[in-house]
Amino acid sequence: MRKFNFCAGPAALPEPVLRQAQQELLDWRGLGCSVMEISHRSPEFMEVAERAERDLRDLLKIPDNYKVLFLQGGATGQFSAVPWNLFGAGSKKADFIHSGHWAAKAIKEARRYGQVNVVASSEDRNFSYAPSADSWRQSPDAAYLHYTPNETISGVEFDYVPEVDCPLVADMSSTILSHPLPVEKFGVIYAGAQKNIGPSGIAVALVREDLLDRSMENIPRSLSWKVAADADSMDNTPPTFAWYLSGLVFQWLKAQGGVEAMAKQAEQKSALLYRYLDSSDFFSSPVEKGSRSRMNVPFVLADDSLDKQFLAEAKEVGLLNLKGHRSVGGMRASLYNAVPLEAVEALVKFMADFEARRA
Repeated sequence: MRKFNFCAGPAALPEPVLRQAQQELLDWRGLGCSVMEISHRSPEFMEVAERAERDLRDLLKIPDNYKVLFLQGGATGQFSAVPWNLFGAGSKKADFIHSGHWAAKAIKEARRYGQVNVVASSEDRNFSYAPSADSWRQSPDAAYLHYTPNETISGVEFDYVPEVDCPLVADMSSTILSHPLPVEKFGVIYAGAQKNIGPSGIAVALVREDLLDRSMENIPRSLSWKVAADADSMDNTPPTFAWYLSGLVFQWLKAQGGVEAMAKQAEQKSALLYRYLDSSDFFSSPVEKGSRSRMNVPFVLADDSLDKQFLAEAKEVGLLNLKGHRSVGGMRASLYNAVPLEAVEALVKFMADFEARRA
């Protein structure tokens, strides 16, 4: 029996997708072998790749002047790829919004290649909120502005898309495909797969075509968006099984009603958990209202000596991976698309029972 998995990543995958992959594992499309065992340049796999791109374009309404790239190296690889690809058109300065752990990682990597200007930061209150736009100090000559719309660890989400004069770059690893997205407002969107796209091992980048010729000289071939775009994401052997599974997830999402349906479910799931947290004297949310993530909900117990017991009892009743990130502690429930409402209902019921037994 499958249990409810609240892992932040690699995260839960839709059960119908897993079952289809299970059924097709040894004999895919009657070929007598697995999709993992065929050439990535075969007509059969090319069809998989083409449909995955087509379905992703449909789901996010991606304009024709954007390239859809399926890449290796995860979002962390894109921390390096972004400056390598955008610092070659003159300015080697980038603006960043510092909203937490993953923004800090991207900032640190960009500083290896150019100048970083932190236009706004929420460090003053332990990254418990998303900085408002009126606090920014933007550079007139920035090559791009980078932000992290959702901080997976601290559970902070921006409720707006920044308005900027330079290309807007976003790490959407934990929010992509969870709500409709105005792709045309961005220069680059990238995301690690292992939350809402598919299994770990592949990343997606949406790159506006006019940005493909801004790379620094001597850019590593494996980080070049232009090389990837010219080769249809197959300059080298791609992670074919992860690509195939991501494609199945896209098909599942379309069958569920697309990102519009996912947005409604995300609101319903997160609201249920936040309502309970706000009504409890035993549990609480460290994130300021107005900046609370719909995907990642951190929470703490009033008595942190009970943390281990809470996690142990939760595991016993089939509620998995609720431990908070090692850097912040506490608890965290990740409510990605594949996590059903029933999982959140079961979690809230368990939390209420755990609290009542200690009243």
